[in-house]
Amino acid sequence: MFPMTTWVKRLLIANIAMYFVSASVPMAYRLMVLYPPEVLIRPWSLATYMFLHGGMGHLIFNMIGLYFFGPRLEDRLRAKAFLWLYFLSGMGGALFSLILSPLAPVVGASAGVYGVLLGFAMYWPREKIYVWMILPVEAWLLAGILVIGSLYSGINPSAGSNTAHFAHLGGLVFAFVFLKWREWNKGAAQRAFQSKLNPSATATGMVGDRLAAARWKGISVEGLHQLNREEVVRLLSKVEDNGATSLTASEREFLDRMSAG
Repeated sequence: MFPMTTWVKRLLIANIAMYFVSASVPMAYRLMVLYPPEVLIRPWSLATYMFLHGGMGHLIFNMIGLYFFGPRLEDRLRAKAFLWLYFLSGMGGALFSLILSPLAPVVGASAGVYGVLLGFAMYWPREKIYVWMILPVEAWLLAGILVIGSLYSGINPSAGSNTAHFAHLGGLVFAFVFLKWREWNKGAAQRAFQSKLNPSATATGMVGDRLAAARWKGISVEGLHQLNREEVVRLLSKVEDNGATSLTASEREFLDRMSAG
C-alpha cells in the first residue's frame, strides 16, 4: 500500500465530513447539489456537488477509489497538478451533465475519482487491480471498461438507473485532456518543436540527456519503496532501450526526484 499523501487525506476528510453535514442540514445539501436548470442561480454548485453523496454506499465506493489510486498519483504528479486533475475532472463531469443530461440533479465525487483512476491507468497501465478483491484486471483495461460503460449507460436510459454516467464520462475526458496537455507542455513534443526552431539547442539537449541518464543510473533502488523501485527499474529500462528523449516530462521529474533522494 502506498503511503497516504496530504491532499488525498484532505479530500477524504472533506468528503466524509460533508456527507454528515449535508445529512444533518438539508438546506446545505440543497444549496450544494448541481441541478442544471438552476446552475446560473447557484454557480458554485459546479464544484460543491463533488462533496455530496447520495448515500453511504455511494460515499464508500468513491472514497475507496480515491484512497487506493490517489496517493500514488499525487506522489507522481505532485500536489498542484494532482488537484488540477481532480477538480478539472469534477468540472468536466459537471459540464457533461449540463449539456447531455440537463434536467437531472448530480452529486458525488465520482467524476474526480474517475479522473484519478484514468491518471493511474495512464502512468501504470499494466498494474493489476483486483475487482471485488478477486478478479485481477490491468489498469488500462479497467479504465477502458469504465469509458465504454459510462458512454453506453449514458445514451441508453434503460441501463442507467439514477447514476450520473455522463458525469463519469466527463471526468474521464477532462482528465485525459489535462494529462496530455501537461505532458506536451512540459515534455518531448514541445522539445522536439523547439529543436526545429533552434537546431543548436539539440546538441545541448543531447548532452543534458546523457548527463541525466548517468545520474539516474546511479539511483540506489534497494532503499526505495517497492512501487517506486519497480517504476525506477521500468524507466531505466526505457532509457536503456530508447534513450532519455523517450521519457515524458513527468517520468523525467520522477527519476530526478528519486536521484535527488
